[in-house]
This record gives sequence, C-alpha cells and structure tokens, in this order.
Amino acid sequence: MKVLVTGGGGFLGGAIVRRLIARGDEVVTLQRGDYAWLREAGAAVVAGDIADFDTARRAAEGCDVVFHVAAKAGVWGALAEYRRINVIGTDSVMRAARDAGVTRVVYTSSPSVTFSGHDERGVNESTPYPHHYLTHYPATKAEAERHVLNANGLDGDERDGVAPMATVSLRPHLIWGPGDNHLVPRIVDRARRGKLKIVGDGANLVDSTYIDNAVDAHLLAADQLMEYGADAACAGKAYFITNGEPVPIRELIDRIIGAAGLPPVRKHVSPGVAYAAGAVLEAVYRLFGIKSEPLMTRFVARQLSTAHWYDISAAKRDLGYEPRVSIDAGMIELREWLSGDRDVYRGGPR
Repeated sequence: MKVLVTGGGGFLGGAIVRRLIARGDEVVTLQRGDYAWLREAGAAVVAGDIADFDTARRAAEGCDVVFHVAAKAGVWGALAEYRRINVIGTDSVMRAARDAGVTRVVYTSSPSVTFSGHDERGVNESTPYPHHYLTHYPATKAEAERHVLNANGLDGDERDGVAPMATVSLRPHLIWGPGDNHLVPRIVDRARRGKLKIVGDGANLVDSTYIDNAVDAHLLAADQLMEYGADAACAGKAYFITNGEPVPIRELIDRIIGAAGLPPVRKHVSPGVAYAAGAVLEAVYRLFGIKSEPLMTRFVARQLSTAHWYDISAAKRDLGYEPRVSIDAGMIELREWLSGDRDVYRGGPR
C-alpha cells in the first residue's frame, strides 16, 4: 500500500518508515525538515508544516493510510504553539486525508492524556480524560485524540462508493531503544553531568515500550483498518501500548544509563521538594520569558514520583499486539548501539 507518515524524521516516525519500506510499502513522509536519510531509505519526502492544509493535502495524495506521528512534545512552551501543531496540525492532516480520499488514519497519542497527577496502576482505556492538566502537551494531545476518534465512521456514503473514515489512536508509553533522540540522550546526558536524581524512593512502577514493539502496534492497527475499515474491532478506539513489563522507575533509569556505561543514580529528592521546585522554576521562567525547558516542572515531578503502568489486554485482543522484544533483550541492543559495537538501527539518521 501507499502510506503517509507525518513526523517521519523523528524516532518513532523514522522507525515506522523503515519497517514499511522493508515490507514493500510505498512511503511518503511529511515533516518540517528535509531529511536526506529518508530519501536514501526510499521514502518520498515532503518538507513542510502539517498545519498547512495545502502541504498536507499534497502529501496525502494517492495514499491508502496515514500514520499521524508528528507532534510538539516536551513539557514547556507556549500553549498557542502546542495547539497549532498538536490540534490544528492534526485537524489539518485529517482534513487533507479526507479530501484526498484517504479513509484510514492511525494516530500516535500518549498515555499522558489520562494523567491527572496521581498513580496509574494497571489502568485501562476506560480511564477518563482529567479535568485539569499540568502542562500543555497532554492537554493538546487529548484534544487532538478526541478529534481523531470522533472522525471514525464519518463521510461514508456507500451509494457513492465512498468508504467511511476509520481511525484509531495508540498511546505508547516511554518509547526507547537504538536510534532514540529524546528519552535516552536526556537521561544519559544528565547522568554524565551529575544532574540526574530519583524523585522519591524510585519504587513506583512504570511501563515503557521498546521501539520495535511500538512500531509493531502501529502496523497492526493500520492493517486492521485496511482490511476491515470502520468495522475493525479497533476502529474509533484508543489503546495503551507498552512492553507489559512494569518495573520500578529507578531500575529502568539505572538500566538505561548502565547501557551507556554509567553507574546507578545515587541522588534522591523528595516528591514535595521536586514539585515545589518545579512550581518556582516555572514561575521564574514565565516572568523572564525564558524559552528553554526548566530543569524541573510540576508535571515532570509528578511523572517521576507516581506509578504509570497500564492494562494492554485491549491491544492484545483487538490488534493482535504482543510485545515481542523484552526489556532485557532491548537493553542488550541499546548497549550495543550506544557503544557503537554494532549497527543496531531503528530510525533517524545513521
């Protein structure tokens, strides 16, 4: 099939692109940058803003399915920019898809859309969106997710031979692995500079997702939509995606930095102190208009000190999803990639 991947220059988007091309699909990517490695991999590249309808429409032309991965991530920045990319950009991609006759959309969301600042222990997709968010990223991702799921079943007219829209939203948690240009580098960099601290005792359980497993979930969802359309078991629904191996957060952090040859984290800070520090830093950064992300925010303090693990039985049932790469196996590949001993590659430039 012919596929559009937004955010193809990123970690997850790039890994999806590589997998699609490897299995013989024709791939078009849309992202702000014009990445040479995408062309070298065999993708047709459209460089532009997803919020620009004409650009998104051009990229969607002739495609069968859209993987909408592009987003403004992070925990700091102006609400207007988060809305422009995460909400307006998503609406632009959806409109472009419909206008181009593309009726299958797989949206990459985030488990943070349900995060209220408290423990999430084994929660499933019945967990409601909270009334208040601590930062703009999950708020705008939740709004966009609702728009995508509400589009499921729309615009269908069997008399005119037009299939209804079929959409699904995936919520992978803490994606990591070879090629990671966000989570792993941040943790390793802070550890090397002696700035990494565990918030609380680090015993809170967290889920994570190895990159190959995250890609598997996306392709499984797309294949379901392609075969069954709006009648697919997954159509119009959101799914938590993880490795299904919750571990204490201190263990996950220590194993990631250990893969980089660094010793375990010994420094701790209490959740209350971290939250207070985040509130102060946020206020100072706003007062002086500082654009860079504070070392700590209220959202990060709560994320690091609470439990985040999810029931993925719905994804297993409806998508046929099974995490095939364990944390143990993934850490071996991460160590080899970080050390440069082997060309273990998942996405992004080599």
